[in-house]
Amino acid sequence: MKPLGILGVILIVAGVVVLALKGVSYTKDRDTVSVGPVSVSAEQKGFVSPAVGAVAVVAGLVLVAVGRRRA
Repeated sequence: MKPLGILGVILIVAGVVVLALKGVSYTKDRDTVSVGPVSVSAEQKGFVSPAVGAVAVVAGLVLVAVGRRRA
């Protein structure tokens, strides 16, 4: 399978997972400052919308189709 096809399959699988879970939330640690015994950290929370999953599935299908044409 061509690299475009493999990337397409990965996008399809990831998109289906996001759609099945109705979105994915995540937390990312941003800045941590330590001054002596005091430590301050900030977290950034995010959410991957199901619409992003749908776009990933469509993009994956397009990449698989293009990968098959070039073969």
